[in-house]
Amino acid sequence: MSSTGSGYDLSPTTFSPEGRIFQVEYATKAVENSGTSIGIRCVDGVVLGVEKVLLSKLLKKGANKQIATISEHSGMAFSGFGPDSRQLVNRARDEAHSYEDTYGSAIPPNVLAERMSQYVHYFTLHGALRPFGTGAIVAAYEPERKEHQLYMIEPSGVNFRFYGCALGKGRQGAKTEIEKLDLNTLTCRQALKEVARIIHILHDEAKDKPFELELSWLCEESGWKHTYVPAELKDEMEEAAKKEIEDAEMEEDEEEEEEEEKA
Repeated sequence: MSSTGSGYDLSPTTFSPEGRIFQVEYATKAVENSGTSIGIRCVDGVVLGVEKVLLSKLLKKGANKQIATISEHSGMAFSGFGPDSRQLVNRARDEAHSYEDTYGSAIPPNVLAERMSQYVHYFTLHGALRPFGTGAIVAAYEPERKEHQLYMIEPSGVNFRFYGCALGKGRQGAKTEIEKLDLNTLTCRQALKEVARIIHILHDEAKDKPFELELSWLCEESGWKHTYVPAELKDEMEEAAKKEIEDAEMEEDEEEEEEEEKA
């Protein structure tokens, strides 16, 4: 019974004999089945990227964005159910506005991440509620301390601070690629190409539906305001990433041919 979740997955408040909460695991699975989201903290800011899967060819380009601005100095990328993500965005905006209204300054990144994770966790504690089927990556800047930070919030309500992180179906592959980067020297402009490259590498054109790449940044170049990357720059970085992938594939093919000739 416990191996399939039967009898123990009727409520997020019920633990299985193995100590598992199946509804939280199901919510995490919903995130894993969605498009990939990536966040990278660079020396001069933070870059967010999302593989927005196009469910229909009739969708207007640029609509239904999966990266949202929370406040002047913070933004969020998400993977999972769109309606659930919208609720997180609205809650985050309320928290940012409430903090600024109360204390007269921008909400610190760690406070925003902690409040959002507490909100998400609350929905795992009551039988009348269900966990959020979405995960979020939060990029924020604290003007007082002149510090930029990156956090990831999971459906369980846990949050961690990262130098680089990913959500969605390409999470493991993206993590592997991010670990290859030198994040101590990487700039935001360099990270834009890397994020585009990673998302295109992980996207399987034969199996996956077409997608639209979304990129945003929070950095010195944007005046420490969370904004979408200008369209011309995004297209330039995406083309550079595609070319780099093609060159790498050609080199692999040539190496394979040389090995076959030697054999």
